[in-house]
Amino acid sequence: MTSLLDGFDVVLADLDGVVYEGTAAIRDAVDSVSRIQKTHRLGFVTNNSSRKPETIVDQLAGFGITSQPADIVSSGQAGVELLATLVAPGSKILVVGGEGLRFYVSDAGFEVVDSADDSPAAVIQGFAPDVSWRNLAEAAYAIQRGAKWVATNQDWTLPQERGMAPGNGTLVSAVHTAVGQLPLVAGKPEPAIFQTAIKRFSAALPLFIGDRLDTDIVGANRSGIACVLVLTGVNRAKDVLAAKPEERPTYILETLAGLFEKYQEPKKTKRGFTLGQSEVELLGNRVVVVSGDPKAIETLRCACAVIWNSGKAIYALDVDKELYE
Repeated sequence: MTSLLDGFDVVLADLDGVVYEGTAAIRDAVDSVSRIQKTHRLGFVTNNSSRKPETIVDQLAGFGITSQPADIVSSGQAGVELLATLVAPGSKILVVGGEGLRFYVSDAGFEVVDSADDSPAAVIQGFAPDVSWRNLAEAAYAIQRGAKWVATNQDWTLPQERGMAPGNGTLVSAVHTAVGQLPLVAGKPEPAIFQTAIKRFSAALPLFIGDRLDTDIVGANRSGIACVLVLTGVNRAKDVLAAKPEERPTYILETLAGLFEKYQEPKKTKRGFTLGQSEVELLGNRVVVVSGDPKAIETLRCACAVIWNSGKAIYALDVDKELYE
């Protein structure tokens, strides 16, 4: 294997936190995406349902990335597929979300409505920056009257160029508080959106790339897909060290540029793991950096191997602060 990509036929990548943050491209992302496209089929799998595929394609083009609407797999699309199993064709659907979600619902033959007084058969809820209290209230009224409820995703945060902003999960939580029940969820970490992507791109051995442990990595693991965590979005070193078994990625990279290098796994030593110039040991309950730069990706991989193979929960260990501060 000369690079991490060898052996995979399709690459599936998240967008927010992997390719861009808000209106800004992430370091190494544009060049890396262009390099991937030269050798592999590349699809984008996003929990953000607020925009139409064409709008996302235009944004990517603004960064210099060439793509087609068919390359985009949105939780809005997966949500509408889930709706179709719950209500009759042509049913009225109360949509809480952006133009993308409204487009998906309408394109599937459903009637889009905005008020509980229209007696919708279901509510579908996705993120949009302009979702208001009135929209959430209408959703709550409709659900209390018996409407089915589907959420495109439950991401608590959304990476933006100015920092982390509230995601769809916070809006779903507001409705949940009012109605006392939980929605069916279509997007990551549920397998449905991954299965949709695998079918669309005819993937035999896909590789998924994400920045969130709780959605991207958990979802890929649940779907049996090898996965990469890049440290450019929501989750960073401290989070990876504390990852629960279902949240642990197959590969850990600083940026997408690492895809084009041979991936090196830490090697077991008497008391820990070593990789390159880095060595991390477990001394009693202490996770100690013995050698190497504590901030190097090799050191992080070693520390993860030590902690994940310790048989102990992170709170039972004294982890060297240099690893995550």
